[in-house]
Amino acid sequence: MTTHDQPSFAVHIPDAELEAEPLDPGQIVSGTPEVTGKVLWESADGKQLRGIWQITPGVVTDTEANELFVVVSGRATVAVEGGDTLEIGPGDACVLREGDRTTWTVHETLRKAYHISL
Repeated sequence: MTTHDQPSFAVHIPDAELEAEPLDPGQIVSGTPEVTGKVLWESADGKQLRGIWQITPGVVTDTEANELFVVVSGRATVAVEGGDTLEIGPGDACVLREGDRTTWTVHETLRKAYHISL
């Protein structure tokens, strides 16, 4: 569904079918988390993305992009290196800054809708 000139649309996020997204084994701290997702829209220059992302329980590290997301289901603790620890769950909106180094402890499979600026 990725297009640059897509018309207005609606997606029921809890039921959207997602595709496997390989997770770098170096990011896994513990458990066997699996990531799936789907890009719903991408700008012509590739610098803006909107989509759905999901991760199963486990602990992973990441270096973030400039992102706004809303959690649809699940629960996680996101520790930002040198910053706050965020407890996130359904209905929570979260902003991560480009370059934030994070550790995600996913307690329940987490699904989010996101907008990323690269």
